[in-house]
Amino acid sequence: MWSLETLGRVRLSDHFYMREFLYSEIGNFHQLQNIPDDPDLAIENGRALCTVLLDPLEETFGRVAVRSGYRAASLNRFGNENGLNCARNDHPQECHIWDRASGAEAIAGASIVIPWFADQYEKGRDWRDLAWWVHDHLPYSELWFFPKLCAFNISWRPAPWRQISSYIAPRGTLVRRGEAPGEPLATRQARYADFPAFRALRPIGGG
Repeated sequence: MWSLETLGRVRLSDHFYMREFLYSEIGNFHQLQNIPDDPDLAIENGRALCTVLLDPLEETFGRVAVRSGYRAASLNRFGNENGLNCARNDHPQECHIWDRASGAEAIAGASIVIPWFADQYEKGRDWRDLAWWVHDHLPYSELWFFPKLCAFNISWRPAPWRQISSYIAPRGTLVRRGEAPGEPLATRQARYADFPAFRALRPIGGG
């Protein structure tokens, strides 16, 4: 039997523990629990998200701030039904419910801020500089960018979709699933030439 204390202490990767992903402002305000229905599956998928995507971001840019991580299906449903910026539980891009599926259908994601980039974004830097860096360095599945702090949803899947969308101008889809980038590699690289050198303590797989 899992206890919430035990769950929170689970180390998902070199840099992240489960507790960082369990806090929910929706749950806190509305007094709703945010506990996985299947803790083992939530840990398995969350571990992949953190190891493959979030650890390299932290190793390269410094601290990664988690704005929204795991959501229990019941909590996410409440958020969706009450207009609290949660997608439907069955929406293909709803990445916060880590224990929804396993195997080829598995998904895990989080909404994060990279303070190193947020400081530059607030001075006018283009969000696409960071989007293209992630595209060229990490096997992400989806990215969704938001105006406040240039926060973005980043998700992991066993077979990544590699789709980028944004609510920041220019709004819309930057790269669609299965399509090649609209900017040549050299142009993309010029955008982030001043970024820190890429670091990953563990090998990064994926395409």
